[in-house]
Amino acid sequence: MAAEAVKEAQAEVKPKAEKQTNCLACNKLIKKLKRYYRNGKFYCSKKCWRAFIEKNKAGAAEDKK
Repeated sequence: MAAEAVKEAQAEVKPKAEKQTNCLACNKLIKKLKRYYRNGKFYCSKKCWRAFIEKNKAGAAEDKK
């Protein structure tokens, strides 16, 4: 009976979401003071954000061909 209660308690625990520490575009470490937040993700600068968006657009265009 106690083992069942433990299993139920463990099943209810949600895994913690990991913090994003690197830029998605250039994979550099993101510093707390200098970061750019767009669409739920962090980038090291606006330039990296734009590069990431352009890269995704180009990849989507190739996939359609």
